[in-house]
Amino acid sequence: MGPWAGVVCSLFFLLQALAAPAENSDFSLEGDYLLGGLFTLHANMKGIVHLNFLQVPKCKEYEVKALGYKLMQAMHFAVEQINNHSSLLPGVRLGYEMVDTCYVSNNVQPVLYFLAQEDYLLPVQEDYSRYVPRVVAVIGPENSEATMTVAHVLSLFLLPQITYSAIGDDLRDKQRFPAVLRTMPGADHHVEAMVQLMLRFRWNWVVVLLLGERLARHGICVALHEALPTPQPGLAVTPQERRRLGAVVDKLRHSSARVVVVFSPDLALHNFFLEALRSGLTGIVWLASESWAIDLALHNLTELGRTGTFLGITTQSVSIPGFSEFRVRRAQAGGRPPPPRSSGTGRTRRRATCNQECDTCRDTLEAFSTALTLSGERVAYSVYSAVYAVAHALHGLLGCSPTRCSKETVYPWRLLQEIKKVNFTLLGHHIFFDEYGDLPLPLEVVQWQWNLSQNPFQTVASYYPVQRQLRDVRGVSWHTPDGKVPVSTCSKDCQPGQMKKSVGIHPCCFECLDCPPGTFLNKTEDEFDCQPCPSNEWSHRRDTSCFQRQLTFLQWDSAATVFVVLLAALGFLGTLATLAIFWRHLQTPMVRSAGGPMCFLVLAALLLAYLMVPAYLGRPTEATCLCRQTFFTLCFTVCVSCIAVRSFQIVCVFKMARRLPRAYGYWVRYHGPYAFVAALTALKVAIVTAYQLATPTGPTAHADPGDPRIMILSCNPNYRMGLLVNTSLDLLLSVAGFSFAYMGKELPTSYNEAKFITFCMTFYFTSSVSLCTFMSVYEGVLVTFLDLLVTVLNLLGISLGYFGPKCYLILFHPERNTPAYFSSVIQGYTMGRD
Repeated sequence: MGPWAGVVCSLFFLLQALAAPAENSDFSLEGDYLLGGLFTLHANMKGIVHLNFLQVPKCKEYEVKALGYKLMQAMHFAVEQINNHSSLLPGVRLGYEMVDTCYVSNNVQPVLYFLAQEDYLLPVQEDYSRYVPRVVAVIGPENSEATMTVAHVLSLFLLPQITYSAIGDDLRDKQRFPAVLRTMPGADHHVEAMVQLMLRFRWNWVVVLLLGERLARHGICVALHEALPTPQPGLAVTPQERRRLGAVVDKLRHSSARVVVVFSPDLALHNFFLEALRSGLTGIVWLASESWAIDLALHNLTELGRTGTFLGITTQSVSIPGFSEFRVRRAQAGGRPPPPRSSGTGRTRRRATCNQECDTCRDTLEAFSTALTLSGERVAYSVYSAVYAVAHALHGLLGCSPTRCSKETVYPWRLLQEIKKVNFTLLGHHIFFDEYGDLPLPLEVVQWQWNLSQNPFQTVASYYPVQRQLRDVRGVSWHTPDGKVPVSTCSKDCQPGQMKKSVGIHPCCFECLDCPPGTFLNKTEDEFDCQPCPSNEWSHRRDTSCFQRQLTFLQWDSAATVFVVLLAALGFLGTLATLAIFWRHLQTPMVRSAGGPMCFLVLAALLLAYLMVPAYLGRPTEATCLCRQTFFTLCFTVCVSCIAVRSFQIVCVFKMARRLPRAYGYWVRYHGPYAFVAALTALKVAIVTAYQLATPTGPTAHADPGDPRIMILSCNPNYRMGLLVNTSLDLLLSVAGFSFAYMGKELPTSYNEAKFITFCMTFYFTSSVSLCTFMSVYEGVLVTFLDLLVTVLNLLGISLGYFGPKCYLILFHPERNTPAYFSSVIQGYTMGRD
């Protein structure tokens, strides 16, 4: 047995019971190939018409929905148009049979009738690949629930089913519904169009009737989610249903949301809107789904205009040339089917006329023909294009030439393959089916109008499924006292520079908080958190962007800087004068006692250090930072090491020469002072080089703690550590120099330089420690200024404190700068010691 055998067996006996009514259908039509049509024609609302349909004896005892009648006529028109033109299916005529689904799940009878053969039987077979049902394709039904009921059966036979208005996303599943196609976009695009419409008017606080899960993904919050009771056709509203409707309307009245999204079958809405009118509900924007977006029966409740603005998502209005005239002409003709004729079996057959139509109630049809014309050819085009899609597929399957088509058997599964491949243009629209079996035709947003001189459903926007974009929003007339767009938000928008803080469970409900200084709000990235400014920028409170911080550095034109520069200039000139004096009196005892040639090394280092003072001024660059962190500190190390070795040498000459003559011999023989200075200088070079490789050389900016709007531009990101590394060796040398100088405080006056060296070393040590202490508690340009000031003062201390007294004696007391004077002083010191 084949995979469908069990299903067919379960339906077979039901088919026997249902076969008889199908035989007597007024819409049993003959032709070369038959199409099945499932249309929803029943309604129990105001504005109905009566037709003699499915052999109902009296026309006024059966109610037909206006839209269902229009769709039936659209199928009839498309079939006749194809049959009357030879370009499509030449030599082949299409027929159709139509049934009514009556808004309930009673679709099994017509489905089995379509699948049965001429004897009204559906045989059980192992393989249905060669089975030929009564029809080649089925058009419809209208809603998703009925479509899925039909599709579960038709898909077993792979009988093509093209629905014209069922938008449920479940139908996109080709594993469950392989034979279902649609001539309109699915629910995903309808919801997307509705969401973009809400975002366009900044509505993020809405009420949803029957559906709400999709909206949360788009930043739209559902304030209330309710389901409407669905009455049975022809039945009065029960007290329980009325209480339920009253409760829903009461919640709408007390809700702050002014936009109501209604995904509901139109049958459930009549009583709901009557209750809304009874309770006096006003100021609402109603967003209608496809199921009732252009419902004429609901539109006939003209009092609905008092409740607010009605907007709906529906298919694009496409004018079908000749269709309006065809519908009106057929209605005015009042044609009835010919009298039944007897068949050979004694049964009465009503299938003598091909392509009959239900036009027995002429007066009623003429009455609502105007309304049908004004509503535009919307869903009618979906039926029209569905019939043409089947016709084009048949044309390709039968291998039709311009004059004839082959007369071969059409199997449903082969026709389904051809329908999926159709690609043609119909009335200016490209007809093809995507991977989900949908036809991506544009959608329209319509507004309900109750002005009799206007189209009742006026287009106010268009949505394009391929681009997933809502465009051309225009001409919406708001039913509000001031005519402005209604506001439907849980919270008012925050002011620029304010972030949102959620209140409750809905992200649409929030309070506004100012962004603190140093942060800004970028709404495109995050509305709920302020973003910090980059390190080189800053912002005030409630700023929406950051601004560049003001860069500060040691300027040339400040009074303090000018003062330090003048000190450095005087120090440079004084040192240069000292160098000249010492060069002039190089062979004198005073110069030789000060260190002799080593004095010129100290003086040269001092002059070079004075020349590095401009490196502290102006905007720091990589070159100036390199000078400050390398050359300047090396020069100072040379000076301090020379003074330290000089103090050590004085002690060595007068004390250690007697106690350690051998060590003193090595010291003199191998030029101990110069070797000591060279070794310390090499050590300092290694320290500076290692530090420069470990840290950036160029200038960096960091915020001023006292004023975050200011950025301090300095040479070292870790200035304290840099100063400690650069001065550590110099501090040790200053302590050593001070110690040796103190040890030689009892030497002869002319050789006793302890007080001068002590002054220089003490001043350098205390000033460096004070500077490091100040830098540990303060950051800013003042640190750079104090660093420069202390450095210049230390240089002046060496220039004036060490060399100044010697120059004074050389220039103003030349009698003390003689060998005889120095010999007498030494003899006096020796005799005193003895």
